[in-house]
Amino acid sequence: MTGTITKGALGIALLSLLAACGTQDEEGSGGVSTLGIARQAAGQILAERRAASQPQAPARTPEQMAAEALRVNPGPLILVGLESAGRTQVLAMTGQNGAMRTYMTENEQALILRNGMLIGTRGLGNDMSVTEPATESLIRAGRAGTAQRVIRYYAGDGLERPLTFNCTVGAGPNPGVMVENCEGLGVTFQNSFMVQGGQIPVSRQWAGPGLGYITVQTLRP
Repeated sequence: MTGTITKGALGIALLSLLAACGTQDEEGSGGVSTLGIARQAAGQILAERRAASQPQAPARTPEQMAAEALRVNPGPLILVGLESAGRTQVLAMTGQNGAMRTYMTENEQALILRNGMLIGTRGLGNDMSVTEPATESLIRAGRAGTAQRVIRYYAGDGLERPLTFNCTVGAGPNPGVMVENCEGLGVTFQNSFMVQGGQIPVSRQWAGPGLGYITVQTLRP
């Protein structure tokens, strides 16, 4: 119970308990006394009031979350930002199949990455089934060019629907950054990748009209 409890509200709560337990014996005669019940109820309400008045702990910064995750988890970790939700969280690797890695939170929200390239999402809502980026080789090689990106989703009828975009890849404003500009179906978006030795340790990638942009930073490869 939160907020201020008035005397009237406290009285109603106690009266309800007293009415429900009016046939109980008094203390010492084998039952629970109405006075004891009233005291317990009052104590519980006052405890809830005190808990509600306590200041809430400040939200942890991404740096604090990353430091804590690195301390307690020895495996590969990524720091993920969901821009549309305004949420940042650490995901740990839970499975690997070749270059494909699955990273997951404790509540089983997951990203599937291929050496840093976002391939799929699970448990986030509006999930992408799989992404087929023909631009991937250009991005990893740091070369300009054009190619298509296909993002597949499961529609409400359970069928997989592909969305096809025409994309142009080129150098970004900062050294080592490649930019992918895509358009199609009345939608435009821009992905950014920091490329190091063919790997993508930092990126900002569009996950679809429902999820929007997701930032990914490798904490431990």
